[in-house]
Amino acid sequence: KALQEAQAIFVGGGNTFVLLRTLYEMQLLEPIREQVLKRGLPYVGSSAGTNVATRSIHTTNDMPVTHPPSFDALALVPFNINPHYLEPDAGTEHKGETRDERIQEFVDYHQLPVLGLREGTSVRVQGDRVTLLGERNAKLFKA
Repeated sequence: KALQEAQAIFVGGGNTFVLLRTLYEMQLLEPIREQVLKRGLPYVGSSAGTNVATRSIHTTNDMPVTHPPSFDALALVPFNINPHYLEPDAGTEHKGETRDERIQEFVDYHQLPVLGLREGTSVRVQGDRVTLLGERNAKLFKA
């Protein structure tokens, strides 16, 4: 009933795996989808709330401290987002995979785009129109 009377939905941060598991347990995925996609209710997500708004949580930076029934998320937007995106540091001594390499691996395997969203930026999606907000740019990874 709260969703039906809401003027907007705000979903904050935390651990993406815990958040998605909770949404599944509370059977909120479909009711949120319906309110946002059919009724036009505004959805605002921050950090983990952004991750669960996308097609799946495959591109989260969070540790998998729990296992949701599926990585499939709300699919309010037709792409994934990597919140808190950082460019690789060219001067680093780190020899492991960069975030860019991990995101590109996902893109290559799934053939789905990912938006690397930097701190201080947000994205507004209205129908087919996507607008980047903030003073910094974002990085679009695509196949």
